[in-house]
Amino acid sequence: MNILFLEPFMGGSHKAFLEGLKESSRHTILPVTMTDRHWRWRMNGGSVTLASKSGEIDQNIDLVLASSMTNLPAFIALTNPRFANTPFVMYMHENQLTMPVPENTERDQTFAYINYLSALSAHKLIFSSGFHYDTFMSELPVFLKSFADYSHEDSIRIIESKSIVMHPGLNLREHDQTPDYRNSNERPVIVWNQRWEFDKNPAMFFRVMNRLDDSGCEFDLILAGDQLHEKPPEFKQIWKRYGNRILHYGYADNFELYSKLLHTGDIVVSTATYEFFCLAIMEAVYCGCHPFLPNGLTYPELIPKSLHEPLLHASVFYQNEDDLFKRLRRVLTGDTRPLPKSTLQRINRHLDWSTRVSKFDDLFEQIVEEKAAM
Repeated sequence: MNILFLEPFMGGSHKAFLEGLKESSRHTILPVTMTDRHWRWRMNGGSVTLASKSGEIDQNIDLVLASSMTNLPAFIALTNPRFANTPFVMYMHENQLTMPVPENTERDQTFAYINYLSALSAHKLIFSSGFHYDTFMSELPVFLKSFADYSHEDSIRIIESKSIVMHPGLNLREHDQTPDYRNSNERPVIVWNQRWEFDKNPAMFFRVMNRLDDSGCEFDLILAGDQLHEKPPEFKQIWKRYGNRILHYGYADNFELYSKLLHTGDIVVSTATYEFFCLAIMEAVYCGCHPFLPNGLTYPELIPKSLHEPLLHASVFYQNEDDLFKRLRRVLTGDTRPLPKSTLQRINRHLDWSTRVSKFDDLFEQIVEEKAAM
């Protein structure tokens, strides 16, 4: 089966999903991509480029798979009638109805409406997590009621009826080739491997690190946030304060280095205020970093209930900033032990593409068969 994959923002989790699916699927994945820059322009105008590039692919297409940055109605119109009888599937990495916006910034409803129209246009919607689906469906009626008239609230049921939740596959087994380096650590190593963006709340992370340092805890840092976003304003002070205790700073642009960093860390911390999935955290957990996660968002559905409050090891979830400080301090002082790597790998081993891909492949075949029978 030939699947045309539309990705106007080829970076981060979008890139990882496309490449993982392409490598693992029993189907032929034909990518049509654009660079991961100018996301607003990608959503507004990217379909013109995607439509033009798709014209260069002469294979017969059985299914079109688009990421959530795609303006799907525009693509369908621009390529009509080529895909008139082809099913469209949209993978919802994120959405602009519930994506956090910076403080004192008004949400641009244009992009939320593109998501809404694309959801109506697709034959099937796949959400990256239950949390993502629940928050989108909760916000959708509020969004539609905000318009003057013709709000089409009945369309919510249409979108519900064709929506499912499927966690993305992850390239976890690749990390099995990397040895553990953490046994040679002089001090516990705390990892940050997420974006330097406000919704990841790096300011809270640095406040907690400073409190731990003030309380006499010894630790080193790996700060592997990406380079596409501005460094948080606290970073200059952090660099002065920790100096040679920062073992690595900056985006790890090759897999070998990234995997080595994750196999060096003892702890990974999320201070996110919003999370549609959590690719970076899941990778760190698989590599043996004990996670400290906010008790909410998408995390509870990904961590087995038996590990929410382990009896013999450190907990995974914290309730607030002060609670995070206290729980981290107990691990750093040796009062509690982090979960062993063997336990951590059982959390998400099932998400490896080698296991996950058959579910996607089977779904795509089912959608094509249902479309043909209509």
